[in-house]
Amino acid sequence: MAFLGTPRSPASPQSPVPVGFGRIRLLALATALAVGGCAAPTTPQAPGSAGFARVAAPLSPEAASTSVAKPGWATKTYAVAAANPLATEAGRQMLQAGGSAVDAAIAIQMVLTLVEPQSSGIGGGAFLLHFDGRRTQAFDGRETAPAAATPALLQAADGKPLPFREAVVGGRSVGVPGTVQMLELAHRQHGRLPWARLFEPAIALATQGFDVSPRMATLLAQETALKKDPVAAAYFYDAQVQPWPVGHRLRNPELAAVLQEVARHGSAAMATGGLAQAIADKVQQHPTNPGTLSVQDLAAYRAVVREPLCFDYPVSDGPAGAAHNYSLCGMPPPSSGAIAIGQILGLLRHTPAAAQALQDGVPSADWLHQYTEAARLAFADRAQFVADPAFVQAPGGDWGSLLAPDYLAHRAKLIDSSSMGERMKTAPAGNPGDVRLAYAPMAEQEEYGTSHISVVDAYGSALAMTTTIEDGWGSRLMVNRGLGLGGGFLLNNEMTDFSFSPADAAGHPIANRVEPGKRPRSSMSPTLVFDKASGQLVLSGGSPGGALIIHFTAKTLYGVLNWGLNTQQAINLPNFASLGGPTLLEAHRFDAAAIQSLKARGHEVVEVALPSGLQAIQRTPTGYFGGADPRREGLVLGD
Repeated sequence: MAFLGTPRSPASPQSPVPVGFGRIRLLALATALAVGGCAAPTTPQAPGSAGFARVAAPLSPEAASTSVAKPGWATKTYAVAAANPLATEAGRQMLQAGGSAVDAAIAIQMVLTLVEPQSSGIGGGAFLLHFDGRRTQAFDGRETAPAAATPALLQAADGKPLPFREAVVGGRSVGVPGTVQMLELAHRQHGRLPWARLFEPAIALATQGFDVSPRMATLLAQETALKKDPVAAAYFYDAQVQPWPVGHRLRNPELAAVLQEVARHGSAAMATGGLAQAIADKVQQHPTNPGTLSVQDLAAYRAVVREPLCFDYPVSDGPAGAAHNYSLCGMPPPSSGAIAIGQILGLLRHTPAAAQALQDGVPSADWLHQYTEAARLAFADRAQFVADPAFVQAPGGDWGSLLAPDYLAHRAKLIDSSSMGERMKTAPAGNPGDVRLAYAPMAEQEEYGTSHISVVDAYGSALAMTTTIEDGWGSRLMVNRGLGLGGGFLLNNEMTDFSFSPADAAGHPIANRVEPGKRPRSSMSPTLVFDKASGQLVLSGGSPGGALIIHFTAKTLYGVLNWGLNTQQAINLPNFASLGGPTLLEAHRFDAAAIQSLKARGHEVVEVALPSGLQAIQRTPTGYFGGADPRREGLVLGD
């Protein structure tokens, strides 16, 4: 299948890695990966090349640390990709024991709560897209606003939006966590191993300890607010309030005990009783920025199973070639990811970009011009229309109206695709469907978060799961029940994904405003790709990155489906984006001529670190091939 590219084998064969949970070989691998990036060259690199530039301060949910090339990994029967080697290994063990993709994802999430606490955990939310060989489901574990939340939650006393950092740190920003209940719901339908078995790797690691990874140490060194929380300060820092260095053995007995309770009692352990009270107290008793989340909110939370948002995506094999038809499936609202990705890809089909190849291994300036213009149109619709479907009507009563071929063809005419075509001065929202809505567009604001997991199992099932506590280190609140055990787990700051202003200057409401019980709009984009004719899985993928998730995921999909790269090569491509304003390019990855060409078309070009955390697994004629982002510590394992 030409579109898969040519999978490359690992540099050395994979061998089973025993858990042991001492100074595991996987930690040595993680350290080697990070240290290996320190001497990376600063010249642009072609996909699949051996070196990547270290880049400057990011416009991203988490800071850049180091970067090193990864080979991609071929497997035969099953594969698991996650953001930390210890988490990947926990998932592999579940699959080796006869578990399902969902079993593996649960084990991975519990380990990520421990070893990648800045990105996701049981104190946050997640979206899970699952394919059981016949049908695809969308499991929504997005956090919800507490019952006492008001539209003015993220405003100061003078009615102006709070500065982002003032809103984040403390209880005000905490939404009702949904990850554990969502995973429990998915496990009831698709689990094969006992629920309690899935917690064993994380409990063992939390009890016996794990080595602080280079990425965690880097992000701790750059963090300032976390040490103001007494529980977090005692756990993440030494007696001199210095962050623990790489290789420090970190134990979390409180998290081990909490996970034991969840293993025994399921999500009810977090919704009622002493743990629920500890969560509510942590939020409500913050000394300067308390929130309203209550034990009643925790007990009332419900995860949701939704219909996935799927759309057709035909790709031509060449000017005279036949189209290969794909079906791409993602999360519906409250996620904006699948809609925005579908719009970008759909708009590009109506421009010359559809026939343009990579130029010297990277996207050309002409292609980038068309992509970022399509992205600006997609983000204008996103700002105008997308929010929790329990509170906001889809245009024309159907979110698919935003992906209708005629609508996208009409919108694509706004893109100047001529030679040296000019950038649009403004990118307006469209008018999809038959109903005009009275919502005001949401202003661009900071958005953060996340980790991504992709799994395919031996039974023909697959999943893509993106999971988050939103900002790096979330609300900076670490829950501990006060039973004499050190450590705990972090709570999300998901409320800051709502619009800080509930209405525009004319008083028109914003769709993504704060309302009690509402799920904030998300950019998380777990994606499953299928061959439309056969229904066979082609790819599972996704990324962290706040609003940039949309672009990181779209880039990878385009690289595999349109440019014929394998997943690792597509992940390796330089990152690029537009959130409606400047054209963002990953620093040191594009040459001066391309940047100058974009500027000549009217683009404001900003070179910046764009540290994605992509994970993707594709089907091959001999099994699977997985890729992990060189910009983070991810790893793929399988049989």
